Amino acid sequence: MSIDSFQDLLQAARQQPQPQRLLFVFAGAELPEDASPAQRAAFAEGQGGALAPLMCADKTPAELPSFDALVTESEQFGPSWVIVFVAAMSGQGGVEPTSAQAEAPLQKMVEAIKAGQIAAYLPFNREGLPVNLL
Repeated sequence: MSIDSFQDLLQAARQQPQPQRLLFVFAGAELPEDASPAQRAAFAEGQGGALAPLMCADKTPAELPSFDALVTESEQFGPSWVIVFVAAMSGQGGVEPTSAQAEAPLQKMVEAIKAGQIAAYLPFNREGLPVNLL
């Protein structure tokens, strides 16, 4: 299945043979302290910068009816973000992973994103569309 939207991701997670828990790391754009004048100018125009994790969450697909619901909830708990990185945890024996079990993988995601190691995660913009971060 091709993931062309967040809704596609939800549908794919719901169709898995084992229950899933989705892991989210919300990231904002920031300008590194050592940015050049050209980088600062581009950032002022809404381009460039570095992605920095702001907050994280986990949900089962059943707890998340839509991307709009995720955006609304995220706005209640944290600062504005530009990209959300998503990963999935698979349950075992028909039992979904718990939030407690998601804590360590979420922290691993946060550290990986800080280090720029994002290839294992699906990034979505605020409209729920996948983003290519090459």
